[in-house]
Amino acid sequence: MAHLFVDISSHGYGHLAQTAPVLNRLIELRPGLRITLRSGLPTEKLRQRLQAPFGHIAAASDFGFVMMDALTIDRPATHERYRALHADYAARVEADAALLRTLGADAVFANVSYIPLAAAARLRLPAVALCSLNWAGLYAHYYDRDAIHAEMLAAYRGAAFLRTTPGMPMPGLDDIADIGTLAESGNARRGELRTRVGAGETARVVMIALGGIPKRLPVEGWPALPNTHWLVPQSWNVQRNDMHAFEPLGWPFADLLRSVDAVVAKPGYGTFAEAACNGTAVLYQRRADGWPEQDCLIDWLHAHARCAEVSAGDLQAGNLGATLESCLRSAVPPAPTFDGADRAARRLAALLT
Repeated sequence: MAHLFVDISSHGYGHLAQTAPVLNRLIELRPGLRITLRSGLPTEKLRQRLQAPFGHIAAASDFGFVMMDALTIDRPATHERYRALHADYAARVEADAALLRTLGADAVFANVSYIPLAAAARLRLPAVALCSLNWAGLYAHYYDRDAIHAEMLAAYRGAAFLRTTPGMPMPGLDDIADIGTLAESGNARRGELRTRVGAGETARVVMIALGGIPKRLPVEGWPALPNTHWLVPQSWNVQRNDMHAFEPLGWPFADLLRSVDAVVAKPGYGTFAEAACNGTAVLYQRRADGWPEQDCLIDWLHAHARCAEVSAGDLQAGNLGATLESCLRSAVPPAPTFDGADRAARRLAALLT
């Protein structure tokens, strides 16, 4: 029985949203495949997305970027943390190599940590990375092409890289294959949702989903919009008749997206791709920190979904009514093809043969 070691970044939920459809398809192609999954995400969050059985190592091998909130990175803290990580980089790679030897892994699949890829190269194990970005590209954008960047890039260059659509440019990587878009289609439960939140059949329901990195909006002071209900994170503890926590519903994220009229989000692969897949309109605030991945995400979204940008000030104040109305009345663009999971899974299945 082949044994695949999977590493999923816990820098938000987008890395899981990309990886889960691939693993779900892979287990259909290779029944009985043994999967050991390392991630700092909670086990219950992983099981919400993954149909394949897996063993969970609750740890994170990467941190991506230190975030002040969902929309803003802490550049000095991030740079210092990378300096600390690479001060004993060789030892970290050797520790991962020892883990892979102990597990008896046959191959490595990462989204998008580079340390397990470097460890796989040390053991001459086949390795595949998958993502819309890589940390070497982001590091070079904010800092320098220094020794830290060189070690990152070398690790990625030792693996095959499956770049999603959309995906940022990846100069310096040679073995890149564009695999298409990754997203899950949800079940339409519009009537059930409106019943659960006490809304009428014609009510609009809008979800606020800023990803797995906390950012609290002052929604208590937002103006009430006619015939509109909001789904908000439970941790916000909002007490308004037109606002309801979405976690107690216990629904898959794709079902929520399929059943609401619109979602308020930051530029992120998982929410953008799945909103387009499920025909949901998107209001987004552009990131002010120059996140280089966001341009390709936004351009792609405008081609495949009803969407509109909102300013930071309007989002804070809840001045979204006119933009929401205009967005919902706009024409629905043609949906993209969502075949990335099958293409990526077949690449992995061939690797494991």
